[in-house]
Amino acid sequence: MVTMPRDATDHDLRQCDAALSRAFEFLGKRWNGMILGILAERPAGFAELRRSLGQITDSVLSDRLSELTAAGLVSREVTDSRPPGVSYGLTPAGQALTPVLDDLSRWAADNLSQRCPGTG
Repeated sequence: MVTMPRDATDHDLRQCDAALSRAFEFLGKRWNGMILGILAERPAGFAELRRSLGQITDSVLSDRLSELTAAGLVSREVTDSRPPGVSYGLTPAGQALTPVLDDLSRWAADNLSQRCPGTG
């Protein structure tokens, strides 16, 4: 059996697809993209994030913030106040996503109906 050598373009395309798949797997997880979008405007505390997101539970928000922090997209800062507070903001890696999220939002506004399947 004769095997053909892979061409570099084919290999690069597969790497790109894998990276895009990882990005959507992470950002497509419910609430992650929305949390990043809110924090793109300015840092926020836990309660403010919860109010902004509406239907999210405290435990899910806590889990998502932990995931985003572990991924290096969100920073967590404990404020020196009475009572102590926690503020979440975007890291430089998270800030680098802001133009992508803005473009995605514009695309959705132009190309998706107001009522998408699965949104109730």
